[in-house]
Amino acid sequence: MTARDRLRELFCARALQLGDFTLASGQKSNYYVNSKKVLFHAEALTLLGELLYEVTWDLDFQAIGGLEVGAIPMAAAALIAYHRHGRSLEGFFVRKKAKEHGAKELVEGQLNTGDRVVVIDDVLTTGGSVLQAIAAVEARGAQVLRVVCICDRLQGAREALARYDFRPLFTIRDFGIEPAAV
Repeated sequence: MTARDRLRELFCARALQLGDFTLASGQKSNYYVNSKKVLFHAEALTLLGELLYEVTWDLDFQAIGGLEVGAIPMAAAALIAYHRHGRSLEGFFVRKKAKEHGAKELVEGQLNTGDRVVVIDDVLTTGGSVLQAIAAVEARGAQVLRVVCICDRLQGAREALARYDFRPLFTIRDFGIEPAAV
């Protein structure tokens, strides 16, 4: 079994929930992909790190990260995988709103003007959350080379990210679900 197959299996078993849900986009859905049920599992996080490495190894970039909370364990997994492969890489995360104390930062971690970055997110519907992270990264003077998510729900994120190199690891169809009409 490949790393991708095993991670898909873990997502189907641990993260996929059926019922009545309201998504971050405000849309209603009869299913929910709760990635946090997977992102804090040792095997899954290790597999995810390798898959993030596989989908980004070809880039010359300095940092990887995205919007809190989902991107934090994802970035940590990628950083460990890069280290295992002998490559240096920095991580960062974007707060939903800047801290009101201390340095009052919106972006935490090592992200510098001119850095070339990969922006990551766990599950995308319309792409609004990842666009928030991208805006903060670009405001810091960094260049987004690629956007990677674990699961694209196929409800508009690809279109919203049309100007970026967008690479989902899975689509909702990989989890046996047909997307709702957009």
